[in-house]
Amino acid sequence: MAFNTQRLQFAGHSGAILAARLDLPNGPLRAYALFAHCFTCSKDLAAVRRIAAELAREGIAVLRFDFTGLGSSEGEFASTNFSSNVADLLSAADYLRQYHQAPSLLIGHSLGGAAVLAVAKDIPEVRAVATIGAPADVGHVLKNFGTRLEDIEKWGAAEVDLAGRKFLIRKQFVEDVRAQRIKDAVASLKKPLLILHSPLDQTVGIENANEIFLAARHPKSFVSLDKADHLLTNLEDAAFAGRIISGWLTRYLAADAPQGTEPIEHVRVMETGEGKFQNSVQAGSHRLFADEPENVGGLDSGPSPYDFLSIALGACTSITLRQYADYKKLTLGRVSVDVSHAKIHAKDCEECTESERSGSGRIDRFERVISIDGEVTEELRGKIAEIADKCPVDRTLEAVAKIKTVVRSESRAAVR
Repeated sequence: MAFNTQRLQFAGHSGAILAARLDLPNGPLRAYALFAHCFTCSKDLAAVRRIAAELAREGIAVLRFDFTGLGSSEGEFASTNFSSNVADLLSAADYLRQYHQAPSLLIGHSLGGAAVLAVAKDIPEVRAVATIGAPADVGHVLKNFGTRLEDIEKWGAAEVDLAGRKFLIRKQFVEDVRAQRIKDAVASLKKPLLILHSPLDQTVGIENANEIFLAARHPKSFVSLDKADHLLTNLEDAAFAGRIISGWLTRYLAADAPQGTEPIEHVRVMETGEGKFQNSVQAGSHRLFADEPENVGGLDSGPSPYDFLSIALGACTSITLRQYADYKKLTLGRVSVDVSHAKIHAKDCEECTESERSGSGRIDRFERVISIDGEVTEELRGKIAEIADKCPVDRTLEAVAKIKTVVRSESRAAVR
């Protein structure tokens, strides 16, 4: 799961019940996105989950679902085709519109990318479209059928081995994909388009990205997923794609509510389900990750908890010094603060009192190095150190803080 993931289901184009996941962000919602997976893939592909996690970090909820006859969805795959996938996307958009909010973003991977390009014109609320490894011609998928394509055309149907799984493909599927005109849909898109593609893609060649880009009108953007494979099996590639999409999309969404417009009652930290330790952090309008380094089992996707403490001390120190300089009308060069943290034996603490050093345990020690651009007199140097010690976070760390803990249970029921 990613953040708060809800399991849900809705009726697809044929009435078959489609299985879905709705990945909700930690904190206020900015928009909804609809994700179309690749041919014969599923909503639970690791790359899809990772991209959804990155979008959720920006306050964007993601609905991902299995097309008819795939994954956990009902229906017969052999009776589906590209047009039915497009119809399932419309059903998913209708579901979001009825129970949540219509999607502002469409994302499609591989054949799913072609599907979102085809359906975008029929979902008026969509503000932007992003594709990953999408073909410029839907008929490209027929290359996966090899010599079985002749059998399909001759006998009306044949079993095709796709990525180690056998699927029954009927002639109507072949005829349907050949009838599609994706580049025409791209030319009339009239929505911002982001194209992501790997130059090493062996399934859908990079020339497809070029054809889509040339067919599209501005605003359009292309980002190379250098060294990635078609399925983004390296999760770092998927995370990169997610960051690019989420960063690009924010240009077409209303800005997050800035910090200070409403009382901030708390900071919220929530497990994302990605990796062992990754957590999403919501503080006002600010969204980021907390994590642990790779050498202790984390993804290193964000600062560690002690890094955040060091950040708090360093930022508070710099802000306090700037406030002091402005108040005293001092000309103070740019301030930078380096903070390091270590656990040391109490007896080795040079800054501690005699009674504090008499303890037998280990203590937390933060070392703060303040650098000021330009010349600093000895008198001002001493004053800077004095004022730094008065910053609120410094005082909190030096004091004995009290922490009240409340444990409660929350029901995260599935929605329909």
